[in-house]
Amino acid sequence: MIYRANLHYHCLPFRELSLAELYSVMALRQEVFVVEQNCPYLDADGKDLPAHHLLGYDQRGTLAAYSRLLPMGISYEEYPSFGRVVTAPAVRGQGRGRELMERTLEWMERLYGRRAIKISAQCYLIPFYRSLGFHTVGEEYLEDDIPHVGMVRG
Repeated sequence: MIYRANLHYHCLPFRELSLAELYSVMALRQEVFVVEQNCPYLDADGKDLPAHHLLGYDQRGTLAAYSRLLPMGISYEEYPSFGRVVTAPAVRGQGRGRELMERTLEWMERLYGRRAIKISAQCYLIPFYRSLGFHTVGEEYLEDDIPHVGMVRG
């Protein structure tokens, strides 16, 4: 049996991120969203400042998982949201995506209470988000040339 220790998570508002943490976040997001997914887009969209940032580190202290938690009124007027959900290529296939989402949902409740959450999900992830209690709302649309759909939980 292979033992894989859980990632160590912490959640911080933007103003409390160290420069090294911010650099790691931006590097991981660009590695996956811009380079791996071949999708040039404006990552610095102004939503990082009002957000909380959930960072998951491996035993070596390398950022391996990340999500951005947004209060109501930032992405959606009536819903808190999260986005920029990403795991490093080195930890994929180990259940880290589910672990990250469970931690994200825990932190969403801590920060914003038991509220419905709305997200913009890449369409290929619909079954994954459904397994976490989300359902689709609205029609499919393109965001940065990638098919997305709105999803709500709660």
